[in-house]
Amino acid sequence: MSQNIYDDPDFFAGYATLDRSVKGLDGAPEWPTIVQMMPALTGKRVVDLGCGYGWFCRWARDQGAAQVTGLDLSSLMLERAREMTDGEGIEYRCEDLQTLTLTANSCELVYSSLALHYLPDIAPLLSTVFNALTPGGTLLFSAEHPIYTAPLKQGWQEDENGQKSWPVSHYQQQGERISNWFADGVKKQHRTLASWINALIAAGFVIEHLNEWGPTAQQIAANPALDEEKERPMIFILRARKPV
Repeated sequence: MSQNIYDDPDFFAGYATLDRSVKGLDGAPEWPTIVQMMPALTGKRVVDLGCGYGWFCRWARDQGAAQVTGLDLSSLMLERAREMTDGEGIEYRCEDLQTLTLTANSCELVYSSLALHYLPDIAPLLSTVFNALTPGGTLLFSAEHPIYTAPLKQGWQEDENGQKSWPVSHYQQQGERISNWFADGVKKQHRTLASWINALIAAGFVIEHLNEWGPTAQQIAANPALDEEKERPMIFILRARKPV
């Protein structure tokens, strides 16, 4: 079973303070880029892997999706999602993405935001997603960038002039990384960018677009805290397609 860190009370309380928790999609600076990569959702069946508070599920429903399913391992996250969701059209389910099964040809879009880097083995999930998508269907996800996940201890280094740099050490040593983020012992997985892409290809996907996200000048002007994010990519966003 995957680590269920989001049900840790300290982690859950800390996560609730983030802009992306308080403001939803508008609090995620990468969201405008994701929207540009998003296929039309009218009439589509959508699955959200690691749905959290359900922000994307509700957005997809409002964009005209015919059916939306939000999956998450955290009962606390799902409880919050249900509390924040009015109306019909969204099903929330507790699922471990590492052992997930989905019905074949049951959806046109599978989406995930910053969840897949928690999985020790990405191959089973990608195979499941590929089979669940209809021909021509889309997988669109974001994950922590390998440059960000590479060092054994994540953090900025600062020289005598105050210039920050991010150490890209242990890049080729793939596997578990432990961070103390809101709670001690948060387990994430580091895999090279080649490993991400080759896993998708092995599952049968066609890579359509890769974005190594960074903030725009306008975003930095509006939120100066984003300035350091231009120094290295923290996340990447990838769109892949199941061939027709």
